[in-house]
This record gives sequence, structure tokens and C-alpha cells, in this order.
Amino acid sequence: MMVAGIGCRRGVDAAEVIAAVAAARAAHAAIALDTLATLKRDEPALAEAALRLGLPLLVVAPVDDARLLTRSDASRAATGAGSASEAAALAAAGAGARLLGPRLAVGRVTCAIATRDEP
Repeated sequence: MMVAGIGCRRGVDAAEVIAAVAAARAAHAAIALDTLATLKRDEPALAEAALRLGLPLLVVAPVDDARLLTRSDASRAATGAGSASEAAALAAAGAGARLLGPRLAVGRVTCAIATRDEP
């Protein structure tokens, strides 16, 4: 299972989200994604990006996990997690998931990819 977690500022567009996902996939050699995940419920660009990428979008609960590789005070204040994209990726990938690397920022969007070996 491979999940791209997305963090973003309000008002981004789907093209920005797709660009961040593409950059993270290239940086971490992530060939195939199973889903997109986010902590945000009310950002229309995320649903549009998922639709364009042909992936489901999961909205997960914010958790601040010891496995996070980066931490931001701004992210913690806004979402309750030190890195919204990393936390979303880990939460959606499930128990035993690990990040392929730290989140990648592309403009107003961050993307982190988590993987979990299927049982």
C-alpha cells in the first residue's frame, strides 16, 4: 500500500496538488499510489486532484506521530500535527506504515508518501 498525504494552504487548486504529488513520487521513486490522504475536509482542490489522478481521497484524523520526519509549529497550530502531510500519509497507510522520506513542499502544497507492506 502506498499513500500520498497532502497538506496545503486554503485556496490551492488541483493543479498545485497534482504537481506536489508528482514531485514527491519522483523524489521517492513511488511508482504507484493507492490513495490520497489529508487532514482537511473542506478543500475542494483535494477532491478534484484525487478525481483527476483516479485515486480515492481519505480524510483522516489529525495525530502527532513519533514517526514524523518534519515538524512545523504552523502545521501543529492549524491541524494538531507537526506535519499535516506526513501525519495524513501515515494515518491512512495504517499500522506499521513508514514514510519514504520527509514531506516535499511545492508552492502552497506539501506531500509525503507512506508505505505499508500488505500482511
